[in-house]
Amino acid sequence: MPKYTITDNYALIDKLKENRTLTKDEWTRLIAERTPELAEYLFSLAREERRLHYGHDIYIRGLIEFTNYCRNDCLYCGIRRSNSHAVRYRLSEEDILSCCHTGYGLGFRTFVLQGGEDAFYTDEKMVRIIEKIKKHFPDCALTLSIGEKTCDSYRRYFEAGADRYLLRHETSNAEHYSKLHPSSLTAAARKECLWNLKRIGYQVGTGFMVGSPYQTARHLAEDMLFIRELNPQMVGIGPFIVHHDTPFADQASGTLELTLFMLGLLRLMLPKVLLPATTALGTIAPNGRELGILSGANVVMPNLSPTSVRKDYSLYDNKICTGAEAAECRNCLEKRMEGIGYKIVTERGDSLNL
Repeated sequence: MPKYTITDNYALIDKLKENRTLTKDEWTRLIAERTPELAEYLFSLAREERRLHYGHDIYIRGLIEFTNYCRNDCLYCGIRRSNSHAVRYRLSEEDILSCCHTGYGLGFRTFVLQGGEDAFYTDEKMVRIIEKIKKHFPDCALTLSIGEKTCDSYRRYFEAGADRYLLRHETSNAEHYSKLHPSSLTAAARKECLWNLKRIGYQVGTGFMVGSPYQTARHLAEDMLFIRELNPQMVGIGPFIVHHDTPFADQASGTLELTLFMLGLLRLMLPKVLLPATTALGTIAPNGRELGILSGANVVMPNLSPTSVRKDYSLYDNKICTGAEAAECRNCLEKRMEGIGYKIVTERGDSLNL
């Protein structure tokens, strides 16, 4: 690849702002040749775009991690099937509804049910849970994040009242995907799930790990092109963080710096998308979520799960807020956001990226 001047890379960011996309080679070059100065320029434009569409509002999502059983054996994940050291748990319907009641009282108007791919929660059970949540909290949005399902299952959840679905594609490159997952999982199947979700009518969220093992700048370029094509309502990215009980325990974690840069690029590419400052960002740096907001993000996801199980939903090491009460997390985030000039708002916060 030929060398380019810094001026050329600034021009690429301007081109991205104007055209909302780049070629694969341009994406690759911009990511590979980023500098701190270029990043600051990017972040200033990303903040401008976010303010244009969302002002200084930060949306909160109440995260309920309701099961850490999983049929899959992804090489990076702490709740992978073959991790015999994981302390497994499942929340009952009553537990889940209790979390929602707590969250509603704290101002949450979106609940996110997240869990491993756990066969215990059949379609019938999930439909019943969804219907109960929507009955008790009709003014709230409900997001599911429970992995790959059949198109029929997705449709049943949607008809029961689920509004949104989060399914990170992790990496759009098939070869790279195969290095992170067992042979039973493929990038093509994951993408097909995302297209099915869009066809059904969900507000769809996808995303990828930053700095995962074997990842290159070109892989990230392919991720950006896939996301541009999918045009989702939400994009969740975060740094890869190792878990000590996985095959990747000796790998290096992803960096805060590259994750923030990718957040800024995503905001310029899809100005109206919902973009979380993730828990993983807050784990890798004490002020990671604040820096995520200042890079263009506009969503935070405090944990509403019972404190007794939070430490067991361990996707990666040193996850933050495993012992804090829901109200404590909510109040802490509100002060943190106010400290950088933003405010948490209590509304559904639907995506403007239609």
